[in-house]
Amino acid sequence: MYRAHVLICGGTGCTSSSSDKIQEEFELKIKEKGLDKEIKVVRTGCFGLCEAGPIVIVYPEGAFYSHVKVEDVEEIVEEHLLKGRIVKRLLYKGAVEEDTIKSINEIGFYKKQKRIALRNCGVINPEDINEYIAFDGYMALGKVLTEMTPEEVIQVIKDSGLRGRGGGGFPTGLKWEFTAKAQGDQKYVLCNADEGDPGAFMDRSILEGDPHAVLEAMAIAGYAIGANQGYIYVRVEYPIAVQRLEIAINQAREKGLLGKNIFGTGKEKGLLGKNIFGTGFDFDIEVRLGAGAFVCGEETALIASIEGQRGMPRNKPPYPANKGLWGKPTLINNVETYANIPQIILNGAEWFRSVGTEKSPGTKVFALGGKINNTGLVEIPMGTTLREVIYEIGGGIPNGKKFKAVQTGGPSGGCIPAELIDTPIEYDTLVQLGSMMGSGGMIVMDEDTCMVDIARFFLDFTVEESCG
Repeated sequence: MYRAHVLICGGTGCTSSSSDKIQEEFELKIKEKGLDKEIKVVRTGCFGLCEAGPIVIVYPEGAFYSHVKVEDVEEIVEEHLLKGRIVKRLLYKGAVEEDTIKSINEIGFYKKQKRIALRNCGVINPEDINEYIAFDGYMALGKVLTEMTPEEVIQVIKDSGLRGRGGGGFPTGLKWEFTAKAQGDQKYVLCNADEGDPGAFMDRSILEGDPHAVLEAMAIAGYAIGANQGYIYVRVEYPIAVQRLEIAINQAREKGLLGKNIFGTGKEKGLLGKNIFGTGFDFDIEVRLGAGAFVCGEETALIASIEGQRGMPRNKPPYPANKGLWGKPTLINNVETYANIPQIILNGAEWFRSVGTEKSPGTKVFALGGKINNTGLVEIPMGTTLREVIYEIGGGIPNGKKFKAVQTGGPSGGCIPAELIDTPIEYDTLVQLGSMMGSGGMIVMDEDTCMVDIARFFLDFTVEESCG
């Protein structure tokens, strides 16, 4: 048992700001002080509050250190870890109120969030399957394989009201049902991790921080529809996500959680207390890399790319559920959709429906960027208003500027003006306003932003006209 844990953000944002070197320095200084048997250093996924990175959280206090530099490490080790005195000057500005030091869960950015898809991001080491298992990982897969029929699994997903988090909002359970009923000697489960919308990094952060949640969900989907093979299509520009996916897949195979006869072929027989002879269910997953083509985020173009063809959309019908990868029935969901599945199986459809709204149950992850103080990744219950996101979670507009509009839905979405700031965020409401949920990009504009700026951001071309 360790008396303290030092959690260091290992997401792309913090890694680009040398969080790997910060980790090395912590390990070195902790060992020099003879504390390496008492204190564990853990490299996690994204904490969400990217504006404050590199981030270091020290438990059990939950002390939130922000903008940490390598040269700050020695002071934190000496004062906090050795002497028990939190270094106030290095704490995140929102973590100190007069003489009171707040833990991470008491900070304004996190208080209004509810984490389901991001539940393990910033909490566990994504490269250690045992940490995922310690947080009920693979329990949902064990439950469906030993206690539920494929039809019962699909019914739970239908009853939950989960809608596709990739942008279209199609009912996930219906998509699973269509694919399960399709005739075919071979079926496939695909994960769309292409994430091409500018400013979007939700899927990347889930894959970097909690890859096993996606693997577990894909195996559950495979059981439900009758598939034994899955593919994750992820853009090559996500090297950390790709690396952690490969590590996770290999670890899951070693423990008999992927491959032949799941729960019966791993080095640790009887894992999670399930039948030591296995379940008789086969399912494996491979990673396929995309070359960064925006169009390959569309499901039929993605399928073509995996097949080795030019990534171009085709007319529908037929839909992938009937004729997808190599002409076989194929289920496609995005990363965030899958990340919800294990929790729905473990907690039930009614639990999931208790969050969000009637027509848009659950939560939605957004990449909050643009002219906002707290840039980063947020997960909020559906029905939360734009005002709450921008001012209570996002911390408002920098330099006291006025809020002008927010752009949602990527290039296919639209701008929601300031007079509609009290709009609840859900699928149908945003469509009525001429925008859309999209995969989850949310770009905030202040009073000085003009449409030329938005054009440059989304289309990456030079516009000669001035804002005037």
